[in-house]
Amino acid sequence: MATHKVSFSVEGHAPVEVPEGQTLSEELDASNSPLLFGCRSGICGTCISQLDTGDVPPPDEEEQEIIELHAPDNPKARLACQINLTCDITIRPIE
Repeated sequence: MATHKVSFSVEGHAPVEVPEGQTLSEELDASNSPLLFGCRSGICGTCISQLDTGDVPPPDEEEQEIIELHAPDNPKARLACQINLTCDITIRPIE
């Protein structure tokens, strides 16, 4: 099974290897990442993040609506719980 490296643009957090297709919320909660997760279904916006590197599939319409509420002027914003991991990424929480 392929894995992808999830790096954080936040000091003090080591990269994590995540199996392809795995939801980030499950793996990153276990690794004590800097990203917080609430509902895990893409409606609360708790995990709003900026994708600094990585070419992942674009957000669907429902995710895009939540992104527009929480980070309307950030084209790199994503809900970490909704990212379909298909490559290595670098990510950071948006506060």
